[in-house]
Amino acid sequence: MNIPVASLLIAGVLPICSTAIAKWGFHQFDNHQPREWLAKQTGYRARANAAQLNAFEAFPFFAVAVLLGLVMQLEPTFLDRYCLVFIAARILYLLAYLLDVALFRTLCWVIGFASCIAIYVQLLVN
Repeated sequence: MNIPVASLLIAGVLPICSTAIAKWGFHQFDNHQPREWLAKQTGYRARANAAQLNAFEAFPFFAVAVLLGLVMQLEPTFLDRYCLVFIAARILYLLAYLLDVALFRTLCWVIGFASCIAIYVQLLVN
């Protein structure tokens, strides 16, 4: 299995999962103005939408790190490890956001971000 490519796919789909959770049950969902509808949500729907936005923000930084790692032929086990750490952290981040566990959510965010930094640092020293 190509873990870096699979992790890019998962990271790319995570925002859509968050959106699906926010819209779950279509509680008077307005598909003509979905952003306006989402902006008015509260509770887990609002948190799922916020998680979606953050996932979209995190994706480019991660994707570039992974693509550079592949192009510059980083050690495969190193790249695999940090891709898996990022994906695990982002999944836990979403769950923590949904459950409104702010401190754990922040820890997951830091771990995900640090995994990207680790890839970039390894690219610099290679």
